[in-house]
Amino acid sequence: MRDVEIRGGMIRLGQLLKLAGLAAGGGDVKALLADGVQVNGQPEDRRGRQLAVGDVVDVAGEQLRVTGHAGA
Repeated sequence: MRDVEIRGGMIRLGQLLKLAGLAAGGGDVKALLADGVQVNGQPEDRRGRQLAVGDVVDVAGEQLRVTGHAGA
């Protein structure tokens, strides 16, 4: 599992995938969603899905955990 640190309390799924380096743009995000993404064990196909600190995203054989910035 890889931690992805965000600033603030929320981030959209598409933004997280870009921040994690799994997608370069919106087209890449759509392709990943079409291949299957899970958020906290549930299938998700909305790139605008809001994620909070502690959420876990399964995508492309990798697990990403949303973590918060210490100063946030």
